[in-house]
Amino acid sequence: MWTILLVTTLMMLIYYYTIKPLYFWKNRGVKQEPMLTAYFYNLFSIFQRKSPAHVIENWYNSYPDLRYIGLYQFNVPVLMVKDTELVKLMTIKDFDHFTDHRTFVPADLDPLWGKNLFALTGTEWRQMRPTLSPSFTSSKMKGMFFLMKDCAETFVRHFLDKNEDVVTVEIKDVMTRYCNDVIATTSFGIEVNSLDQPDNEFYRMGKKATDLRSFSKQMRFIGYILSPTIYRFLGLKLFEDDVGTFFRSLVDDTIKIREEKGIVRHDMIHLLMEARKGIQENDEKGIADTGFATVEEANLGKISRELTNEDITAQALVFFFAGFDSVSNMMCFLAYELVANPEIQDKLREEISETLEICKGKLTYEALVNMKYMDMVVSEVLRKWPINMATDRVCTKPYTIEPVLPDERPVHLEKGTYVFFPQYGIQHDPELYPDPERFDPERFNDENKAKIKPCSYLPFGLGPRNCIGSRFALLEVKILFFYILANFDIVPVEKSTIPIVLAKSMFYLGSEGGFWFGLKRRQK
Repeated sequence: MWTILLVTTLMMLIYYYTIKPLYFWKNRGVKQEPMLTAYFYNLFSIFQRKSPAHVIENWYNSYPDLRYIGLYQFNVPVLMVKDTELVKLMTIKDFDHFTDHRTFVPADLDPLWGKNLFALTGTEWRQMRPTLSPSFTSSKMKGMFFLMKDCAETFVRHFLDKNEDVVTVEIKDVMTRYCNDVIATTSFGIEVNSLDQPDNEFYRMGKKATDLRSFSKQMRFIGYILSPTIYRFLGLKLFEDDVGTFFRSLVDDTIKIREEKGIVRHDMIHLLMEARKGIQENDEKGIADTGFATVEEANLGKISRELTNEDITAQALVFFFAGFDSVSNMMCFLAYELVANPEIQDKLREEISETLEICKGKLTYEALVNMKYMDMVVSEVLRKWPINMATDRVCTKPYTIEPVLPDERPVHLEKGTYVFFPQYGIQHDPELYPDPERFDPERFNDENKAKIKPCSYLPFGLGPRNCIGSRFALLEVKILFFYILANFDIVPVEKSTIPIVLAKSMFYLGSEGGFWFGLKRRQK
């Protein structure tokens, strides 16, 4: 008797938690992936048997005539929105229904993650975004230009000092170190040289904070998807205690010294300290923007919030997630495409030589951001290899997707429903970008970029919740490659993998075996 009752109860629980949720989209008249596919794909992903970019592209291409399809992350329903007009509605026109990103780590459990701009939700986000926005304008980037320029010159000098004809490097490693040094100087106000001092504490802590490749951190994300309650019960933080202590102390000490001694250094800490005082100068007149991929800032009004030291630490720390890994990945794919397409590398170098001649050997902010071919190349890298393969939103108040196609019916999204926009699939759609696997900067020349369909190019997201750091990222990349190509040819070496084989990882776009190339000194 008890055995029958126990088995029955167990079967009911299995049905309720694993089978019933997989009818979510079908019950709403939305085409969905087969139930077995839902579970087997997720298990497949855990063991990293396929690149997430290819998974997203396969989903996107499997339903060519649909504007959206129903997917599942284990037993969690997610709507993948493919249609660019619908993407525009959800991210811009009807933004008030989709204001938040999905929350993985509770703010009270791990404040350094929960208080950063990406993780904030609702009113807290609406207060923080306009507080931070003035710190990321073109004029502020121009002010940081010289800090980034120093890092790029130091990077190049490190390899020139080796006095070798060709230096073989793992590009991901050296780009991560460059990004680390840029973040250290522009965000935290300290100067480090992670190439000459490879084991410096700032680099070690930054790498530890952002290491999403580790099995333990990947399991934490998966665990929160499956059961947020258990995640909270176990008290699993994203940032280890020593990482949190290091960065809190660094920011606290920096702010204290600057306030006591009246030190002014035009970096992010200074800008956030000024924002805390209500000082937000925003003079953008006549200052050129950083490139085609730059996203516009939405007008959310002048609502702002008072910044604590922990708020400042959280914002500075999230730059590591954007710069340490994502931006360094972008640089890796840029290096790869320049090696795989030497004629493009040569053409870009010609523009660099012309710019140096105009600047009389001293690069300026205006000269860099006005380089047309540089911007075309960077824009195409972000098209073919987007920093984020997909981005998500949470439905924050009920929303109805009205039918457009003959076989559609209204789809009512309840509060709390997850949606995501597949940048990688959209930007590899041959209807939007002919021959999408070809690396072609001419897609972004003056004539062609005007023909790009709205909301089909979204490397930094769309709408008020777009990436606040697009200008920062573009400037950081352009400065470094300007100096690299002025001094080196990037060439293939024995360990190079061409064509590239994408890494089978759940969380990032990378290359199996790394990015191995050579820096060949140019004869002047």
